Amino acid sequence: MTTSLSTSNPLGSEPNVPAEASSVPIGAPDPTVLGRLANEFFAALPGSGGGSFLNVSPVAAINPANLVDLPSDDVLRRIPAGLAGVTGQSPASLNQSSNQTDADTSLYFLKSAEPTSPGVLPILRPDQKGFDPTLSSSAPAAVSASRPLASPTHTSVPGTQHGSTAPHTPGVELGSLPFASAVPPASAFHKPGEEDLRAIPSLLAGAVGSSPQSGLAASGTAVEGTPHYFLDSANQAPPRTTTDVDISPRSVNYDFLPDLGLPRAPGSGVQTPPPGTASLPGEVPKINELSTISKSPVSESQGNSLYFLNDLASHRVAATEETSPAQPELVPHHGSGHPGFDVHAIRRDFPILEERVHGKQLVWFDNAATTQRPNQVIDRISYFYKHENSNIHRAAHELAARATDAYEGAREKVRNFLNASSTDEIVFVRGTTEGINLIAKSWGKRYIGKDDEIVISWLEHHANIVPWQQLCAETGAKLRVIPVDNDGQILLDEYEKLLNSRTKLVSFTQVSNALGTITPAKQMVEIAHRYGAHVLVDGAQSVSHMKVDVQDLNADWFVFSGHKIFGPTGIGAVYGKLDILNATPPWQGGGNMIIDVTHEKTIYHDAPGRFEAGTGNIADAVGLGAAIDYVQRIGMDNINRYEHELVVYATEGLNTVPGIQLVGTAKEKASVVAFVLPGFNNDDIGKELNREGIAVRTGHHCAQPILRRFGHETTVRPSLAFYNTFEEIDRMVETLHRIKGGSTSLRR
Repeated sequence: MTTSLSTSNPLGSEPNVPAEASSVPIGAPDPTVLGRLANEFFAALPGSGGGSFLNVSPVAAINPANLVDLPSDDVLRRIPAGLAGVTGQSPASLNQSSNQTDADTSLYFLKSAEPTSPGVLPILRPDQKGFDPTLSSSAPAAVSASRPLASPTHTSVPGTQHGSTAPHTPGVELGSLPFASAVPPASAFHKPGEEDLRAIPSLLAGAVGSSPQSGLAASGTAVEGTPHYFLDSANQAPPRTTTDVDISPRSVNYDFLPDLGLPRAPGSGVQTPPPGTASLPGEVPKINELSTISKSPVSESQGNSLYFLNDLASHRVAATEETSPAQPELVPHHGSGHPGFDVHAIRRDFPILEERVHGKQLVWFDNAATTQRPNQVIDRISYFYKHENSNIHRAAHELAARATDAYEGAREKVRNFLNASSTDEIVFVRGTTEGINLIAKSWGKRYIGKDDEIVISWLEHHANIVPWQQLCAETGAKLRVIPVDNDGQILLDEYEKLLNSRTKLVSFTQVSNALGTITPAKQMVEIAHRYGAHVLVDGAQSVSHMKVDVQDLNADWFVFSGHKIFGPTGIGAVYGKLDILNATPPWQGGGNMIIDVTHEKTIYHDAPGRFEAGTGNIADAVGLGAAIDYVQRIGMDNINRYEHELVVYATEGLNTVPGIQLVGTAKEKASVVAFVLPGFNNDDIGKELNREGIAVRTGHHCAQPILRRFGHETTVRPSLAFYNTFEEIDRMVETLHRIKGGSTSLRR
C-alpha cells in the first residue's frame, strides 16, 4: 500500500521567508528562537531560579559558564525515553524511510525526527479511561486519504456478545504504533554539546506534532528541504521572554516526563492542575475532566510555560468527540449509586423483540412461561456446534477437550451464580421439573417412609406437587399444605404448626408462578431445620428476578430451569449439599455415571457424575452458562430494581381499568400481575391482546390449587422481564380499556 505525500504544511507554518530577508540559511533553525526556547526549558527545571541561561543573540555563542544547574548526564541520556513516553513512539521510529544515524551528532535520534511526510501527527489512541498510547509491533505509517481508517465494529452495551472484543476506535490507523521498547538504551547516548541543547525545544515541539506558536491554527507551505519546517512560524512571532509566564518549579508538573528522573520542588509532591485547566501530556485525564479540557484550554497567558503542548490536549479531546463510538445514554436510578440501566440497549440484544405480530411490534409478557434469548446465548450455542461439538470426557482428541471444557465451564458459572461452595454440588438436569423428580425418586425413596410427612404450600406449581403425591402413594407418607392469606402470602404461624418430628421434607417455591408472591424462603428454611426436616426450594421463578445465595439460604436443595433465565430449553440445574448428594443413590443408570462395572456390581461416581447418566444436553448447558454471564453483566440488583418499578407501574395501570380484579396482591411480588375482568372470557382477552401484538398467558398456569383458592379456574397472566418497558405496559392497559369500554366486539 502506498502512502501519499503532501508538500503543504497542515501544521500551520507561516509563508516562506525569502533567503535574502533572513540571516539564517534556508533549512536551518533560527538560533534566536532556539535559544529563547531553551531558556524557557531550563528555567522550568528545579533550582534554576527562573533566570536566563543562553545568550539569544543570533551572533553570540553559548557560554557554558552561563548555564546554571544543567541536568546531569544521566538525565540527558534519558530524555529520548521520556519523549517516547509522551508520544507513544520511539524517537527512531519517527522516520520510516531510514534507520541511519549521524555519528557526528550526539543527539543522533534527532535525525529521525525529520518527517517523511509533512504534517504527520503522532498517533494517539483514545481509551475509555483517558488517553494512553496504544502500542503495536507494526512500523508507524502516515495517515493519508489513500489509507482507510479503522471503523467501529461493536458498541458497549450492558450485555457484550460472547467472544466480542473491545470496540475499535475510529480514526486510528490499525497497526500504526510502534513499541516504546524500541527506544535506544541510555548507554547509546553521550553528553550533548551546545548545538544539541539548542535543539531540545524543537525536539519537544516535534514530539507533540505542533509548533510552539502556531499549534494547529495557521496554515502555510513548508520550506522545501527544511527538516524543522514547523518552526518557521516562530520567526514571525513577537518576542517572548521568560518573564511572560510563571515557570517556577512550584507551577510545573513534571509527571509528563516520568522517566527522566527530574527532581521535584522540595515538599511539592505531585502537582495537580487547578480545576478547569488541561493536564500535560502523559497524564491520563479522567473522563469527567475531558469536557473541562475542551471548554477551558490553557492559553499562553494562563501560566503554562510549555504552552505549545496545549494543542495536544485539544487534539486528544477532539479525537474523543469525533471518533469514539456513541454510547447509549444510561438513566441512573433515583438516589442510588448503582450503574444506570438502559432498557433500550438491552432490547437490542434480543432479536425476537423485533418481531411483528398482526402488524404490531411484539410485546412479550409471557416471561413466567419462558423468557427470550439474547444474541449472546444464541451465538454461543451456534459456536459450540460449529467449533466444539463432541461428546464429553473419556477422549483424547481436541474437540472432546473443547466440549468438556465448555460443559464443565458452564457448571462453574452455575456454581458462581448460586454461590455454591463447589461445582460438585451442581447437577445438570433438563429443568426444574426433572430436578424435583430426581430428588423425589432418589433421596425420597431412600429416606421417606410410612407415616412420614412432606410439607408443601398452596402456591406450588404442579411440578412441586405431583412428584410428592406419587412418593406418598408409594411409601405411605402424608402430604401437608401451608395455607396463604387473601393476598397470596404464606402464613408463617400456620406453617410452623404443621411441622413436627415426623416432618422429613419441606418443599416450596421461592416465587409463585401464578401470583408472583415472594415467599420468606430463608425464614422458612430456618424453621424447617429446627424440626430436623430437609428443605427443597423451587427457584424456577426467582433466579431471573433476584440474587440467589444458596449458602446464605441454607436450603438442602435448590432447583431451577435455564429457559426461565434467558437460556435454552431442556437444561437446568440442581444444587444439593455435597454430603446429601453423595448419600443419595443414583436415579438413572448408564454411561458417564460409573467408575467400574462388572456383571456382579457397579461402582458409581460421587456427585455430580452419579446423577448425569448418558449423554447430557451439552450444548444447552453451555448456552445456560452464556445466559448466566449475560444477566450477571447487567447485574441482578439492577434487574430486580427495574422490574420492581415495572410491576408497580403495571399494577397501577391495571387498577385504572373499571371492574378489573387482580389475583395475588402480596406486598412482596416479582414479575407476575395476574387478573380477571368479570364479564369477559380470559382466553378471549388473551386473543384480543394478541391482535395488538401483546403475548400473555391465559389458563391455569399449572397451578390449579392456588387459583381455586381464589375462586378462579383461569386467569390472564402478564409476566414481566427486564427487557420490557413502561410503554409496553401502556399498550396493554389501553387495549384493556378498549375491551372494557366496548370498542371491540369482545363480550362473554
